[in-house]
Amino acid sequence: MAAEAADPRRAGDLPQLAENLLCRLQENFQALTEKLTLRMEEMGERINDLEKRVADLMTEAGIEENTDEDLRVKKLN
Repeated sequence: MAAEAADPRRAGDLPQLAENLLCRLQENFQALTEKLTLRMEEMGERINDLEKRVADLMTEAGIEENTDEDLRVKKLN
C-alpha cells in the first residue's frame, strides 16, 4: 500500500480519477432529477384529469361541488 502511494504515476492519476467519478455522479444525478421531474409532471396531469372526471361525474349525478366556504357556512347553521 505504501509503495502504491509513493508511485508518482498512481498519485498523479488520483485527481483525474476523482474528477471522472464526480462527473459521472453529476451526470447520474442530473438524469435522475430529469426522470423525477418528468414523473412528477405526469402525476400532476393524472391528478388534474382525475379531478376533472370526478367533477364531471358529480355534475352527471346532480351533486353540487362544495367549496370550503360553503362547508364552513353549513357547519355554522
